[in-house]
Amino acid sequence: MHNEIGSYEAKSKLPELLRRVESGESFTITNRGKIIADLVPADHQKQKVKNAIANIKKMKQHVMSDELLDELKMDGRK
Repeated sequence: MHNEIGSYEAKSKLPELLRRVESGESFTITNRGKIIADLVPADHQKQKVKNAIANIKKMKQHVMSDELLDELKMDGRK
């Protein structure tokens, strides 16, 4: 669940918000209607980073055949 909360209210209720975030909730903190920050569980951010790293590693493992590599070389020489 993702909730929007004003900065003044977030400041006033920080301990409560932290408990709720710890239990898995997320909040978007706004100031005069403008989005300022997202308050999300720490594991959420760590998981996003781990997924990004895994995707980069997967992309690096793409193996190109010798035939395709030779074809690309020849195209580059034209």
